[in-house]
Amino acid sequence: MPYKTLLYSESHGVATITLNRPDKRNAISYELIDDVLAALAEAAASPAQVVILTGAGSAFCSGMDLDNLKQLGGRTPEQNLKDSETMARLFRTLYDCPKPTIAAVNGAAIAGGTGLATLCDFTLAVPEAKFGYTEVRIGFVPAIVSSFLIANIGEKRARDLLLTGRIFGAEEAHRLGLVNEIVAPDRLMQRALEIAAQLMQNSPSSLLATKKLLSRYSKDQLDARVPQAVKENAAIRQTDDFKEGISSFLEKRKPSWMKK
Repeated sequence: MPYKTLLYSESHGVATITLNRPDKRNAISYELIDDVLAALAEAAASPAQVVILTGAGSAFCSGMDLDNLKQLGGRTPEQNLKDSETMARLFRTLYDCPKPTIAAVNGAAIAGGTGLATLCDFTLAVPEAKFGYTEVRIGFVPAIVSSFLIANIGEKRARDLLLTGRIFGAEEAHRLGLVNEIVAPDRLMQRALEIAAQLMQNSPSSLLATKKLLSRYSKDQLDARVPQAVKENAAIRQTDDFKEGISSFLEKRKPSWMKK
């Protein structure tokens, strides 16, 4: 099927999804979410055994699209809830993809981009890659991604990243266990294909069964956490801090938070 915000290809048992908004640093728009969901469905139904997710240009995914950010202030509570449900569906679909997934992080992966990068089974990153759960810096709440992050790196480390909203590099991401390998830029896709080839030496039925087993281990916990996270994600958008955070970010100034 045709895609407007990504490139999709299949070759030698590998489906490659390339976020393709390089002029926007592959920022997450409503259209991109729809495209990624459709591409993951296409990959799941295809003969491909492994899925690679990467970005075109100098960034992997820089977070939410600025044009979409500008629209958020005028969204109704019902629209905000629907938006949050859609983002949760994107993360769950990637996390529960029936086939092994490899993120080839070619540059910055910020906020939702960090989520996309680290929810794959394998995450490769170039040395220059940057990560960050920056939501609290602009009045958001990292509710949905926290459900996955705590299970991934533990509560103490998750609290550090989520509460500070700080940017961290590939080496720290590797130490935390969010990145499997740091790879030179000119070898990034080659290394992703090497891992894909290694995976495809295994029994296809066993790979599918193992992925299903791993998803089942976390299903009950995510089923309990994510719906509440969706509500928190939507609710924060009605606050004064959220409106100030978005305004200050778009106006490139320091936010003036309400005293609590």
